[in-house]
Amino acid sequence: MDEKRVIKIIRRVMPAVVSIAISKSVEDLEKEIPAGLMGAVTLHTNGKKLKQEANSKKNAVAALKEMADAHGMVEVGGGSGCIVDSNGLILTNKHVVSDGLAAYSVILNDGRRFAAEILSRDPVNDVAILKINATRLPSLDLGDATRLELGQSVVAIGNALGMFKNTVSLGIVSGLSRAITAQAEPDAPPQELRGLIQTDAAINPGNSGGPLVDHDGRVVGVNAAIISGAQSVGFAVPINAARRDIEDIKKFGRIRRPLLGLRYIMIDDKLQEKMKLSVNYGALVTNEGPRDPGVIVGSPAALAGIREKDILLTLDGKKLDREHPIQDFLEDRIVGNVVNLIVLRDEKELNISVTLTERK
Repeated sequence: MDEKRVIKIIRRVMPAVVSIAISKSVEDLEKEIPAGLMGAVTLHTNGKKLKQEANSKKNAVAALKEMADAHGMVEVGGGSGCIVDSNGLILTNKHVVSDGLAAYSVILNDGRRFAAEILSRDPVNDVAILKINATRLPSLDLGDATRLELGQSVVAIGNALGMFKNTVSLGIVSGLSRAITAQAEPDAPPQELRGLIQTDAAINPGNSGGPLVDHDGRVVGVNAAIISGAQSVGFAVPINAARRDIEDIKKFGRIRRPLLGLRYIMIDDKLQEKMKLSVNYGALVTNEGPRDPGVIVGSPAALAGIREKDILLTLDGKKLDREHPIQDFLEDRIVGNVVNLIVLRDEKELNISVTLTERK
């Protein structure tokens, strides 16, 4: 992509890129400080990382109060986002706004700051939609990630490291349909992310939630993750998943995701050998303990008669395997769709149809 085109894209996109500030009350932060604290308390406040030496919880709380604003709130982190509707819809990552005790603010490119309401967090993808009380805002057009090709130029924009607003990085699409297991924080539960766009455009902490745009300035992804310790390996959630979420918000006021209602493991050669199965592909319905049955009670799968130890071989005629798990196919389905399954049970193949309901 030539220099003039990149500059033109940045000028078009930048007004609709926002910073997201994460704040928590001193009282809530106090509960998170270990009673026997020794060492240092490190926090983000007003976009800067501060380190306060503290040899007791009392001193740490005193440090927090000094950092707090007039409302007793301390800024503890940040992320990025982009405006996708002129009436104040903001697209970002779910992990940026995952803390239910935090308050979130959106800072526009022109410096205006608004309290943000979380309209919805996608239960499957690392996507969330916020709303601010503003109108006639600059917004971005959404592209089509399914049309991306390896080597295609892309631009990532965001609030790098929570300190460097409007950071721009240029790169290419390095891979498509990637799957990774990511953690937003060291002590957070891991989450599997699938179908990701891999790019060598620099994505740093704080860039999360910012747009990945193509050569026409259309959003093709939401910057989401990096591989720790690697060089130039970043990932973005394809915009197509977010597009459905935005349409759901506008139509239903919430994100609607289809539910099948199964717990399963994908079969490969190793699992076939270990469990002495008759096939080396498919999804084996299995529980995760007595409280987590393989077939969720009252779910569409249960109503259709699917049982634990069944092996789902195909979904709508498409083979299920490790490269093509059930969840990938559900991404293209909506609530109310009927999916047709070929199920292996006691060495007999059964045809079972399931009507998908809404995931709660």
